[in-house]
Amino acid sequence: MPPKFEKNYKSEGTQIMTINPNFASPCGLYCGVCAIYMAHRDNNQKFKEGLVGLYRGSVSGKGTLPNSENLSTEDIRCNGCLSDNLFMHCKQCEIRSCTKEKGYTGCHECDEFPCRYIDNFSMSVGKKVILRAVPYRRKVGTEKWIQDEEARYFCPECGNKVFRGVVKCNQCKVKLDLD
Repeated sequence: MPPKFEKNYKSEGTQIMTINPNFASPCGLYCGVCAIYMAHRDNNQKFKEGLVGLYRGSVSGKGTLPNSENLSTEDIRCNGCLSDNLFMHCKQCEIRSCTKEKGYTGCHECDEFPCRYIDNFSMSVGKKVILRAVPYRRKVGTEKWIQDEEARYFCPECGNKVFRGVVKCNQCKVKLDLD
C-alpha cells in the first residue's frame, strides 16, 4: 500500500510538483529520479540503449543486474516500484519482496536495516544511495524524503533535471556527483 501524504508541494521558487505515490520505493531508491523511469517516460532510445549496456555490466565498477543477459531496450520501462508497470529488476527485487512480506512500506521502518539484501545489492550507485536515503527517510518522513530527492537531482551549473547515478550533465557536460 503506497504511503499516504499530500500530492502537491511548493519547492524553491513557485513551482508546484505533484508527488506520485508509485515512486516511494521500499528500498530508498526514489523512482522519480530513476534512469529507467526517465528513459521510458521520454521514450529516449539512445538512453535506453546505454542503460541496457550498463545493467548488463559493460561499465566497469558499476555492477550487473541479476538475470540481465537478455535485457533489451523494450525492457527499459517502469512507472515506479509501486505501480503495475515494473522494470524486470523491480519485479524480482528481494528488498521489495522483503518489505512486502513484513508489511512495511519501506526499509526505513525495519530495525534490521541494513540487512543482507542491502549488503548484496548488485549496483554500486544504488547501494550507496540506499545507505544514504533510508536513514534520512526514517528521520524526516516520506514526504520530505521525496521532496529532497527531487531537489537533489539537478545540475548545479545549468539547472537541468538529471537522474540518479549521472556522472555528467547531458546539457552543459559538467561532471556531477550528486548521489
